[in-house]
Amino acid sequence: MSVDPSRRFRNETEHERLDRQLMELLQGFRVATTGVQVLFAFLLTVPFSARFDTKVGDTGRALFYVSLFGAGLASVCFIAPVIQHRILFRLGQKALLIRRANRFGIAGAFALGVSMTAATTLVVQALSEKAAATFATVVVAVLLCGWAWFVQPYLTRRRAEARSAKDA
Repeated sequence: MSVDPSRRFRNETEHERLDRQLMELLQGFRVATTGVQVLFAFLLTVPFSARFDTKVGDTGRALFYVSLFGAGLASVCFIAPVIQHRILFRLGQKALLIRRANRFGIAGAFALGVSMTAATTLVVQALSEKAAATFATVVVAVLLCGWAWFVQPYLTRRRAEARSAKDA
């Protein structure tokens, strides 16, 4: 069994560690939630703009719905840990809340990535050629969200776990 790396470098009790982890998660959610709210607000105004229906077509409408529901799902995922914390307050469930918040955060990031990709593709498709929209989709989904949010931290985690296993 590997030792939690934060325990090697911090002189904190289990309770202090859980408090710190919860505060770090909630702070990260505050940042993400702001971005989701801006995107969601933008998406809620788009259908009311002039020529939305005639400009985007069936593909654009599908992209709009994917983006809208993705932003809605991301909002739910980023807000859920805060609401659960309020409901489960003082019941000794902090470790459970942290595990759930972590899962909600990953799901929220995935939904946000889908939403951002669909919204970017929708806008680029409305303004330019299909090739540019395809390029924008690949850049946002694969290079930006996929690499920066998921692949790079996953690879770092694997390397850290391998080092930790070797040191144990």
